[in-house]
Amino acid sequence: MRHGKKIAHLGRTASHRKAMMANMASSLIEHKRINTTVAKAKALKKFVEPLITKAKSDTTHNRRVVFSALRNKYAVSELFRDIAEKVADRPGGYTRIIKVGSRMGDNASMAMIELVDFNDTYVTNKPAKKRSRRRGGKKKADAAAPASVAAEATEELTEEVVDTVATEEVKEETPSTEAAAEKEEKAEKAEKVEEAVPVEDVKSEKQEDVAEDSSASADQAEQNDEESKDDAAE
Repeated sequence: MRHGKKIAHLGRTASHRKAMMANMASSLIEHKRINTTVAKAKALKKFVEPLITKAKSDTTHNRRVVFSALRNKYAVSELFRDIAEKVADRPGGYTRIIKVGSRMGDNASMAMIELVDFNDTYVTNKPAKKRSRRRGGKKKADAAAPASVAAEATEELTEEVVDTVATEEVKEETPSTEAAAEKEEKAEKAEKVEEAVPVEDVKSEKQEDVAEDSSASADQAEQNDEESKDDAAE
């Protein structure tokens, strides 16, 4: 019978039990989770959680108390450095026990004990969803929702169609303006060419007049020479 039995002796003497708890707690601090029997996991939970609470205030006295329980200076330093910083905002319940079935051989019930804040699979800080218990308003809202959604969809479609048509018109107008500009440039060039042609004709006419004047002057000179020769002969 139980009769006020507060400590699970686990079939060991006091010294053996203390050494086992210190070893299991050091392994839990180092690896953040270990597998053991359910009875040992429950005993370890009561043993290690007060030590984690002491690690929140980093004092020499608390370090000495924790070291006397763990008997491992590396576990003490990791507890006060890493774990205490991670569990600073948690008021308690630093470990979690998950049953994993029975052990082969003696059929002992097994469990995994782990530090809650070092498990990324469980999201413990999710805000609770608020659910309203009014049902009539929800039905009305659901009935009115499809009409509003359809109206919004039609408005969006019309806006998209108008935008596409406007862009197509702009695209069609831009080539026509470019073609008109090219035509105007070509017309200006043709006018310039036509204006330049009469100037060349004038130049050619002036050259012909100069040639005619030169030929007439040459004929007069020949006639003068002949007259002078005739006068000399006389």
